[in-house]
Amino acid sequence: MGRILGIDFGIKKCGLATTDPLQIIVNPLRTVKTSSLPAFLKIYFEEEDVEKLVFGYPTHKDGNPTYVVEHIKEFEKVILEIKPDLKIDYQNENFTSLQAKEIMLKSGLSKKQRQDKSRVDKLSAVLILQRYLKHI
Repeated sequence: MGRILGIDFGIKKCGLATTDPLQIIVNPLRTVKTSSLPAFLKIYFEEEDVEKLVFGYPTHKDGNPTYVVEHIKEFEKVILEIKPDLKIDYQNENFTSLQAKEIMLKSGLSKKQRQDKSRVDKLSAVLILQRYLKHI
């Protein structure tokens, strides 16, 4: 059984989270510049057995996809060139950034730490993957 990698995709940066090999525990991985993500993932795929990628699927309040979905679909093609057998799925990501900020506030992080957008992106990726796995 391979890991599942969750991505909170952004135009500039992406938050990443991953499961353990048994797909039980979700941990934040890192935040990577979107332009550097293909190179990062190529190396990561060589080092780790990843069987599935789960993108956060951004929608408007009315349920229609946002403009970011077009970028995700284009990025998906790039990833499949790197690892053609990779399964790709989507998980609604509504309110994950807001939820991540609330979690950071409740966990006692300082204001400066809470303003670090890379923390929000990583935690959002964790929440996306936990939703996908039905942990929350």
